[in-house]
Amino acid sequence: MAEIDPSLIYEILKKIQTDMADMKADIGELKMRATATDEHLSGLFISVTGLNNRMDRLDGRLDRIERRLDLTDAR
Repeated sequence: MAEIDPSLIYEILKKIQTDMADMKADIGELKMRATATDEHLSGLFISVTGLNNRMDRLDGRLDRIERRLDLTDAR
């Protein structure tokens, strides 16, 4: 059986450890970016909801104006 060189195994393990540290840093960055994306989408959802509410109020006001002026749709 061939002799196993402990220094070679040690070098391989050091390389694996370095690679794992790099992967851990990359995953941490991806988590931060995912959180930022979630926060951004939440902000957009709130903005769209606010715009929808405002449009609903304008629609109600327009209906009232049309009724007061006795305007009807030509259907």
